[in-house]
Amino acid sequence: MLTPLSWLKDYVDIDVTPKELEEKLFSCGFEVEESYEVGKDISNVVVGLVEKCEPIPETHLSLCQVNAGAHGTFQICCGADNVKAGGKYPLALIGATVYATAKDHVTIEGVMEIKQGKLRGYDSYGMLCSGVELGLNEDLYPGAGYNGLLVLPEDAKAGDDVKPILGLDDWIFDIAITANRPDCQCIYGMAREVAAVLGKELKEPALDYTADDVKKENFKVSVLAQDICPRYTAHYVHDVKISESPAWMRKRLALVGIGSISNVVDITNFVLKELGQPMHAFDYSYLEGDEIVVRRANDGEKIVTLDEKEFELNSNNLVICDGKKPVALAGIMGGLNSEINDGTTEVMFESAKFARDNIRKSSRALGQSSDSSALYSKGVNEYTTAMAMKRALHLMEELGCGKVSSTHVEVTTGNSLEPKEMKVSIAKVNGVLGIEVPTEDIVRILTNLGFAPVVSGDELTLMIPAYREDMEDYPDVAEEVIRMYGYDHVIPAFMPTAQVTLGGLNLRQQTERKIKEVLCAAGAYEGIHYSFFSPADLDLLRFPEDAPERHAIRLINPINVDLSLMRTTLASEMLYAIARNQKKGILEGRIFELGNIFIAKELPLTEYPDERETLCAGVFGEDESFFTIKGLAETVADALDVKFTYKPAQKPFLHPYQTAEVFCDGQKIGYLGQVRYEICDELDMRVPAYVMELDLRVLSQWYGKDRVFTPISKFDDEKRDFAFVVDKDITCEQIENGIREACDYVSDVTLFDVYEGVQLPPNKKSMAYSVVFTPKDEELKTKKVEGFVKDILAHLKETAGITLRG
Repeated sequence: MLTPLSWLKDYVDIDVTPKELEEKLFSCGFEVEESYEVGKDISNVVVGLVEKCEPIPETHLSLCQVNAGAHGTFQICCGADNVKAGGKYPLALIGATVYATAKDHVTIEGVMEIKQGKLRGYDSYGMLCSGVELGLNEDLYPGAGYNGLLVLPEDAKAGDDVKPILGLDDWIFDIAITANRPDCQCIYGMAREVAAVLGKELKEPALDYTADDVKKENFKVSVLAQDICPRYTAHYVHDVKISESPAWMRKRLALVGIGSISNVVDITNFVLKELGQPMHAFDYSYLEGDEIVVRRANDGEKIVTLDEKEFELNSNNLVICDGKKPVALAGIMGGLNSEINDGTTEVMFESAKFARDNIRKSSRALGQSSDSSALYSKGVNEYTTAMAMKRALHLMEELGCGKVSSTHVEVTTGNSLEPKEMKVSIAKVNGVLGIEVPTEDIVRILTNLGFAPVVSGDELTLMIPAYREDMEDYPDVAEEVIRMYGYDHVIPAFMPTAQVTLGGLNLRQQTERKIKEVLCAAGAYEGIHYSFFSPADLDLLRFPEDAPERHAIRLINPINVDLSLMRTTLASEMLYAIARNQKKGILEGRIFELGNIFIAKELPLTEYPDERETLCAGVFGEDESFFTIKGLAETVADALDVKFTYKPAQKPFLHPYQTAEVFCDGQKIGYLGQVRYEICDELDMRVPAYVMELDLRVLSQWYGKDRVFTPISKFDDEKRDFAFVVDKDITCEQIENGIREACDYVSDVTLFDVYEGVQLPPNKKSMAYSVVFTPKDEELKTKKVEGFVKDILAHLKETAGITLRG
């Protein structure tokens, strides 16, 4: 949440530096994710009084003598059309930093340092600045939007730093608000915390207003869904004059990232940021039937919101209606048919509490979000609902926007806005903390937090404000005490039954780390993707309708349709990762991911799905091939000290002749192959891609396999080459296995040539191998090796009809 220091100072006398305040907030449980000065990039810019201003002949430039007080008087060449003698403007001295702008003098293109220059032969010792060059706009400072010099106040003193004059010395804190403190998602809520941590008095915003006798006698409010709208308040304002908001309000809104629209709309946005209560202003002339009805939408009912989007609603959506039609999506956005415009003369203000879960679900289901829905989704309390209406009416009166009538309608479920009493034991509070916090410190802290504590022996009586809905029992009191008392008072200690144990990785973790290490050593990078994917991903992979992969678990409340299914394969995200890399000009690479796929035992779910650990790898590039991805599989096999075998297979998204299933000890563990060309084209890939998936759940039965040490033979290896004539349907694996089965001395078999041609019979091919024989206890003699050769040839001929090529 963006929180300007100047806005906090409206309610608290802050006498510490911004850095000290950041540390104080962190100590009491509010992390400042970022803090920065508004004019952080602006330096060495002072008030310059133009004493002389003469036009340079035949140019649009003026030659100025600028008085910078104690800094001296400087000659400045200036091209602005509003420069004149006697005027006071920001002067960037030599060495100053300001924003560089494009030729349109509006677009900022970075930060530049001012140096001495020469224009049309005249020396210039600095630069007179526009508002844009200081990072300002019309909302942040009046006149900053003009395409010329920023005019400073007449009472500005020459030579003074411009930052305090322009508000550039203000600080912005981006504060992370925890889920249990929705009352702090506003400026005033944070001011309460700042006052408490600094021990300062909290000033209240002005809530007073004067209501006249004008009354809409026939106006009424009906809430037909009080379970999700426990409080709804409406108040009528007449004689409304739509105009620009005052500079101070426009600046406040600009500092928190909201642009000014008009006085009435700005008031609702101001209250939203100041008090954390979303409000809406209806143009009363568009409300038919002198009525507001809060109800669930009818199925198929439609509404067009302020951003001109049309939505079809259902009974899960809450709508605000007049006597005939919906005029707002409750808690999300107003309707286009009742918006405030330049001709608005009467307004009905709305301030309400809606159930956070209903707004959150509706916002997500409709794909429509706003500042209001963000606040309602986290929680808005009824105390603030009532307070915000008073604040808005006060501002209407203060700004002269309209006259506040006596027409005020409030529909509630009877929830009290008064503090509720809570009694807790001091001993229990200290028991939670594990330390003894002095009672006087407990009383001081809880007093600063507005809980009005009263101590009677061990009993602590508190009055909990209605905006602190998170306070339920003594553990909550303990949390409030320790965050203000200081966590550094807690002494680290073991629990009485604690034991020191040795940590470490279990076998699964050790093995998966080993797999990652060997894949990284093979040049692959690890990727991590969401556990969800889109129905379109299954279409991309060409899975038929009855494919197991389409038996996916659908999320009830997905982030969006692209993340609506629990993934049943890692392949689709791997393909997208490869495509993204290629679009960025990375045309070769290797990627792997270890993650879970989710297999439903039945749909709809009646029990937890099977989460299967899976390894997916992808390679791409002109120099990559089917054998590259197979090499990564062999890398994994070597790491586990197992042997993989391969059989031709078909996958709908892989090349029909470059796809194989992977087996380990006869059990299928996955597949690998080349991605089909049409899928590569669909994803705009420029180079071939290959993918592999291995089921680590099945592979886990070989985790931790003991390696057997085999000493290197003292005797030399013997090597023989063979060229076999075989049937075309015989695989390399069959021949290699046959060679190894025929002789126990074979240590390596390598295919080095495959030939098909006219010199061979039809349906035959030639496959040439190098076979290495390794001796065990004695040197291999030629005669013994020849015996090995005869055994191999006989075995291959008998089992597969394989013969030597003549």
